[in-house]
Amino acid sequence: MALSGSDLPLHGGDLAGAEARWGRPAQGWLDLSTGINPWPYPVPEIPAAVWHRLPGGAEERDLLAAAARCWRVPSPGVVVAASGSQPLIQAAPRLLPPGRVAVVGPTYGEHARAWTAAGHEVTLVGDPAGAEGCDAVVVVNPNNPDGRVIAPERLLDIAGSMAGRGGLLVVDEAFAETRPDLSLAGRPRPGLVVLRSFGKFYGLAGLRLGFAVAMPDLAGRLAAMMGPWAVSGPALMIGAKALADDGWAVATRMRLAEAAAALAAALVRGGVEIAGGGSLFQLGRHGEAAALYRRLGQAGILVRAFADRPELLRFGLPPDEAGLARLERALS
Repeated sequence: MALSGSDLPLHGGDLAGAEARWGRPAQGWLDLSTGINPWPYPVPEIPAAVWHRLPGGAEERDLLAAAARCWRVPSPGVVVAASGSQPLIQAAPRLLPPGRVAVVGPTYGEHARAWTAAGHEVTLVGDPAGAEGCDAVVVVNPNNPDGRVIAPERLLDIAGSMAGRGGLLVVDEAFAETRPDLSLAGRPRPGLVVLRSFGKFYGLAGLRLGFAVAMPDLAGRLAAMMGPWAVSGPALMIGAKALADDGWAVATRMRLAEAAAALAAALVRGGVEIAGGGSLFQLGRHGEAAALYRRLGQAGILVRAFADRPELLRFGLPPDEAGLARLERALS
């Protein structure tokens, strides 16, 4: 029996919904439904005053400078910070008047929803080549949920073509911290908006911190849409410290790659075919994916299912060997 859209949450991490469906597991939930690093950046001690006062301009400048240095952006002035990438995903469609938009998919569903809500005519295409004649193109690179990548030089060619006719290329690099070689954040130019997520790689999704990189005119418009105090004081402080910690980032990329390989091997042993993925998640194909999704849920393991792709399940990284062993037992 396939899963209907009403069976599934829009996003991962819905433990309340899972509990309502399957009850509270005695072992607690093993939540593999998100692509969030299970080994988060160590949160520093935050002075009480940071919680008490409004976020300051100096602290925001420190954060933008750290982001620019981390991603080799030419100037902090083209970086915009927000309370997560979601407000920027919703703001990007307002940079253009209603028109035709191509979202390269299947991919993260919020892009199509945001452009549609802003009055645009949205078409899902399997490749940017199918975006001919569109006013905007949206690409997630690396892609969620299959890990597909598009070469940066090809994306720069598309950005140039879009800029030539007053259009826009939006590249969502939510998972690019694990693949810095793919990033366009350090190469801003007309017709290009790059979105970055902080919470996934740094494992602090609850902090709500995201960024956009664009040429000064577009960056200024996005910043105006975010309004004053767009990022909390604690997020400014933690984000600036984490983005400046190159040693942690290098070690974490290695740790995530090793964990992803171990997860993929466990899935294959459990009869799941690897259909894609990256360092923060693996996409699996299974002949009875709906039944497997339910069986895992009943065992207290939440993964990500897709009503429009019923043969696929996405698995995030288990936090430890015990979690990986628990998944293997449930698969077998």
